[in-house]
Amino acid sequence: MSLQPGHTPAASAAPGGTRDGHAAASPAGPRADPGAGRRSGPGSGDGPCPDATAAPAPGHATRSGARGEPRPDTAAGPALGTAAGPDPAAPAPVTGGEPRPGAPCDVPPAGRDGTAGTARRPAGASERRLADLLPLLLTVAAGATDAVAYLGLGGVFTANMTGNLVLLGIAGAQGLDLHIARAAAATLAFTAGLVLAFRFTRTLDTGAVWPRRITGVLAVSLGCQLVFLAGWTAVGGRPGGVADVALVSVSALAMGVQTACARRVALAGITTTFVTGTLTSMAESAAAGSARHLMRRLGVLLALVAGALGGALALSRHPAAAAAIAPALVAVTLMLAPRLHGVQRNS
Repeated sequence: MSLQPGHTPAASAAPGGTRDGHAAASPAGPRADPGAGRRSGPGSGDGPCPDATAAPAPGHATRSGARGEPRPDTAAGPALGTAAGPDPAAPAPVTGGEPRPGAPCDVPPAGRDGTAGTARRPAGASERRLADLLPLLLTVAAGATDAVAYLGLGGVFTANMTGNLVLLGIAGAQGLDLHIARAAAATLAFTAGLVLAFRFTRTLDTGAVWPRRITGVLAVSLGCQLVFLAGWTAVGGRPGGVADVALVSVSALAMGVQTACARRVALAGITTTFVTGTLTSMAESAAAGSARHLMRRLGVLLALVAGALGGALALSRHPAAAAAIAPALVAVTLMLAPRLHGVQRNS
């Protein structure tokens, strides 16, 4: 046929064909999914995580709203048989395993204590009351422990190291070897408990009222208290010589662990085993005209006295029961503490 001026031959309108009518070869590959790449989370819909395996065919770009249709104005992809290099503008592949179908992508970050990322709830009235109660229970336990140690283990403290160091000096001046051994054993064991507990709680979620790891480490203190109770019962509440030095060490180790846990929780500067710092904080606040934490700190002072009173009375009537007061109170604390694991500390 003859060509007229200004007229060009039209291409074949057959879909996927060439100008000479032969079918064009196209690279095989899955068609792009318009839902791929959506992230679930706030403001992004409810789609699944991106699927790294659902990629468009090489050399084909998809138009917004269409599935697998080549855009007419898009540059052709790499020729068949040639390897396509990585796209520098493409995001880096996600490592660490493939996401589960339909799983959300936005997972809350893990806390500093190594627990799974869980959104914390603000502390309500019941959680605040419980946060005040737990230190009081531990303080009563410390008071009972010191009463049993001082009255039943030869005049030594296992929770109050200030008084214990004074007794160590007095025993040294008087040449009382057994008293020196008891006081030295209590001081060393208490220090060992502090170091171990501080080490295992050195990374905590500081935003939580009562981190989970505190509960786990406090269980070690309960274990030491139960060992003390078993040894105390085995000697009928009347240890002597090497036995009382061993019992002093176990009791002081438990109090050292408890003191470190209370220090990590840091509720109004309460330590549960000695109250000189608590009394100092009360006096400082009173001098400044502030009543903040007054009732909590006053409650700790009274709890220590109540624990010592209960321990002394029980020791005079039922020695075995006196040694059971502290582990019972620590056990109650461990049962109640999980209620505070997911609670946000108030600012």
